[in-house]
Amino acid sequence: MFTDSVELTVSSGKGGQGCVAFRREKFVVNGGPNGGDGGKGGDIWFKCDNNTHTLSHFQKKMHIKADNGAPGEGSSMTGKSGAKKVIIVPPGTQIIDQDSGEILFDMLEDGQEELFLKGGKGGLGNTHFKSSTNQRPTYAQPGEKGETRRIKLDLKLIADVGLVGFPNVGKSTLISTLSNARPEIANYEFTTLTPKLGQVNIGDFESFIMADIPGIIGGAHEGKGLGIEFLRHIERTEILLFMVDLASYRDLKEQIDTLKAEVSAFSDKLANSKYAIALTRSDAVSPDEITDLVSNFLEIVGVKATKNSDIGFDDSIPYFIQDSADETLGYDRSLPYFVAPISSATQKNIEPLKKALFKLVQSKRSEL
Repeated sequence: MFTDSVELTVSSGKGGQGCVAFRREKFVVNGGPNGGDGGKGGDIWFKCDNNTHTLSHFQKKMHIKADNGAPGEGSSMTGKSGAKKVIIVPPGTQIIDQDSGEILFDMLEDGQEELFLKGGKGGLGNTHFKSSTNQRPTYAQPGEKGETRRIKLDLKLIADVGLVGFPNVGKSTLISTLSNARPEIANYEFTTLTPKLGQVNIGDFESFIMADIPGIIGGAHEGKGLGIEFLRHIERTEILLFMVDLASYRDLKEQIDTLKAEVSAFSDKLANSKYAIALTRSDAVSPDEITDLVSNFLEIVGVKATKNSDIGFDDSIPYFIQDSADETLGYDRSLPYFVAPISSATQKNIEPLKKALFKLVQSKRSEL
């Protein structure tokens, strides 16, 4: 089960009670107070772990508590401190205060640890209250209470490339072709109900992460379809690959305009992201129609077909790619980096697509 948002109550441990005790030994008269201090309550920590991918291990309305400190003991012995509680979350998890809405921590890197709540201090034993006027104190401090807070864990996937398209446009097929991800693939809309991440390998030593996300429809930023459930997961992707279905009943212009509008309405950051366009299911269009179909689409997005490119796109069908993915070398962010017809079924332009996306990823990484 994939879970990307949970509400929790978390409490650090209470400090242990100080001890009231007196020294009692043979031949020791009026040995005096020797009650030890209570142990400190356990802290609450968050830790980011790459081996965790969802929040499904948290139960609904779960209350997570750290251990309390143990009471102090005689012979001035301090009680045992409560064990800290480490809450494991996947990369991309935001810890949000439920009451204020403030983002408290953003867990992004594997191994990242954050102290969230400190445990209460242990109470002082009666040995601390001995004075010239009170030789036999019978009082010890109670331990301090721990802290309790209501929080929300919000998971937003971290990927280099996010696939954006209408339902059943071929996103799952593409990511299964390019990467190690194995999403469910079927010929009906909203087959993909949960996001999937896949690693796309480039040679032996290079790779990038691609995210297959449930399909988008018009009005998604207002919650229609899977709505926000979809859009929140592309918020962290660095590059968007818009997927437009050449064989769809939807008009090509309607597809790209709707997709870009929904992304822009949801996030200004996403509206300014680097992007490319893949024209999917080229194998389902007759050879007589596809050239005109792609040429018309290039006019819609305001670009002209490229004559020669070192990426290796098939020259028998029009395509477009900018000369560079680097803005210092002329990349125009207002235009797609490339527009290319592809077919996962026949492998048309799949390898060039992978190379072109990696160039875009490399350019983005060099900016960081």
